[in-house]
Order: sequence, then structure tokens, then C-alpha cells
Amino acid sequence: MFPLERQAVISFLSGTVHRIAADHLVILTYGVGRRVNVTPDTLSNTRHGADIELVTTLVVREDSMTLFGFGTEDENHTFEVLLSISGIGPRLAMAILSVMGPGELAAAISNQDANALTRVPGIGKKGASRIILELENKLPKLAASEPGLQLSFGGANQQVVDALVGLGWKEAQAADVVQEVINDLGQNAGTSALLKASLKVLGARK
Repeated sequence: MFPLERQAVISFLSGTVHRIAADHLVILTYGVGRRVNVTPDTLSNTRHGADIELVTTLVVREDSMTLFGFGTEDENHTFEVLLSISGIGPRLAMAILSVMGPGELAAAISNQDANALTRVPGIGKKGASRIILELENKLPKLAASEPGLQLSFGGANQQVVDALVGLGWKEAQAADVVQEVINDLGQNAGTSALLKASLKVLGARK
């Protein structure tokens, strides 16, 4: 396999949300639907038919071309910096950004907080320490992004479960935690609130 490359062929995308899946959106632009992998937080802050703008990175491999989209320049930059670390591919980079935003990650690196990184599925103590070492001085001090408008829509509970499974947890475990969070927050809790609370519970039990 050729080495992973990142190209700025498509660095920004603006269009209409045509389809929402567990880990990606299909965005309609001038009659063409483009699949864009996004974080669960981005998924929870949009809906079918909504206008959307994303900063994007195209990841090119020997057998695939995959587009990743982010709501802010900070997220996109952090994603690209994570990909520069040996052993971190797009899936793990997205998992990191799904559990913590750019500001929280930068703070964890600055504070040498390996425990914060172990909340991410697939990262243990040793891996967290290596990431901190490699990211030192690579990430600027980033302010946490402003939260976007939270929109809930049908199937929110299953969408949260699907997003957690996509991040590496088993479906039964994810479903149990989501139900537990719903019991605490109530049936009317939005998708974003459910997802963040579920990640917090799962991270604490890891």
C-alpha cells in the first residue's frame, strides 16, 4: 500500500444535507452527492435538508479516496496534525475528535494528561503517552469551539448507539449506556446531549 497522502483537492464544501448516516453525511452540491465522514457532534447538529458548510480534508490511499469534514478550521487542523503521527489513521483521529474537541485535546497535551486520551476507544496508557510526546509543540493553544445549534430529529437514540459503535464500543454496551443516559436526562434530550453524556459514562468505565 502506498503511504497515506493528504491533498487539498477539496478543502471546503458547501451544500445541502441529502442523507445522514451513523458516521457520515451525503451533501448535495450542484446535483452531485458527496459522502463526507464527520464526527458524531457534527451529525447531531444538522438535519436532512439543512444547508451546511464544512472545512474538509481528502485522504488518499492506494485503494480509496475519503473526504472528512469539520465544522471549524481548528478541528480540521487538529485532524491533519493527528494524521502526521505514526500509527494514527483517519478512523482513530476521528475517534479522538469525537471524544474531545481541539481545545480539550490541546489542554490534555499541554498538561501531560494521558488519562484524558485513554477515554478514546483504542488508546491505552502507553499509546496516550506516545501521542502526548509526539504532539508536544505541534498543536497551538486552541480555544474550544463555540457549540452550534443543537437540532434533534427522529431516531436520535439509535443514531447515538450507531455513532458509539462506529467509535469502537460494542452495540449492546452502547445501547445500555444510552438507555441509562436517557433515564437520567429524559426522553426529550437532544442527540448531542445524549452523545456527550454517553461518551462521558463510557470513558469513566473504561
